[in-house]
Amino acid sequence: MNDLVPVPASPRLSIPSAQLVPATVAEAGERASWRYVEFFTANIDNPHTRRAYARVCARFFTWCENRGLALTAIRAFDVAAYLESLRDEIAAPSVKQCLAALRMLFDWFVVGQIIPANPASPVRGPKHVVKTGKTSVLDTGEWRRLTDTIPTSTVRDLRDRALIATLTYSFARIGAALKMKVEDVRPRGTGWTLRLHEKGGKHHVMPCHHALSEALHVYIAAAGIADDKDGWLFRTSKGTKGTTLSSQAMTQPDAWRMVQRRAKDAGIEAPVGCHTFRVTGITAYLANGGTLEHAQAMAAHESPRTTKLYDRTTERLTPDEIERIRF
Repeated sequence: MNDLVPVPASPRLSIPSAQLVPATVAEAGERASWRYVEFFTANIDNPHTRRAYARVCARFFTWCENRGLALTAIRAFDVAAYLESLRDEIAAPSVKQCLAALRMLFDWFVVGQIIPANPASPVRGPKHVVKTGKTSVLDTGEWRRLTDTIPTSTVRDLRDRALIATLTYSFARIGAALKMKVEDVRPRGTGWTLRLHEKGGKHHVMPCHHALSEALHVYIAAAGIADDKDGWLFRTSKGTKGTTLSSQAMTQPDAWRMVQRRAKDAGIEAPVGCHTFRVTGITAYLANGGTLEHAQAMAAHESPRTTKLYDRTTERLTPDEIERIRF
């Protein structure tokens, strides 16, 4: 089993005690150990990616340690053999993620002059083609039933209606929506816009659908936060009655629990999450004649292929369509 060795101490950088370096890397010297730590702390900004890549790298170096492979002795053959051993355990997308993580780490080692070449660079991952996403999508009736069952009696109810409308009508990712401040709901001409806080510190401005604009302004007025421009837009509620809000922003787990509760109240049995509303909004847009090009821009996707995964209009075949097969 690959032992984990503590990161070497340094007066310049305080490393949490839980931050460990695989023995395979530590045996290559202090420079290699620090380079490994800096790959995760200085090179990867997203905490979810950092955790996922750390698990992948730790598991790979455990495999190397069990085979007596030193860091500088790892070859493309070894990386390929390791990925092959994973194919019966995890799905192809996870294998591809492993390869991506290892390529990035070894590139980092090469740039830092720890190893002469990247052994993962020539390795090819498994083929995996995805044409349709897996996230559940609500049809028109289900979406209306869910939103109609949310009452309007408390500020928490109005907040939940406004958040679901934001995710649906602006195609917002939940992380981008929850980072919004009150000032991010802005007037433009006779309408309003949203400024969404996307990954990598990017801002994405979306015009407000009239239904979304109404839901947001009813919520903001009821919450009394219109003048708190620097305050969070979607806030946690105080107590169990839902009549007042705190100054703290909702977290993604908070939003997920809210969605689960509202879907249950509406009697929706399909697995529903925050991402469901983004998919539902894009599908509804395309089903009503919207273009893939505009959907891509609205969803802030880098590639139209990503947007196409959200197009579930082909899944809505009715029995009447099937009955068109006649002889």
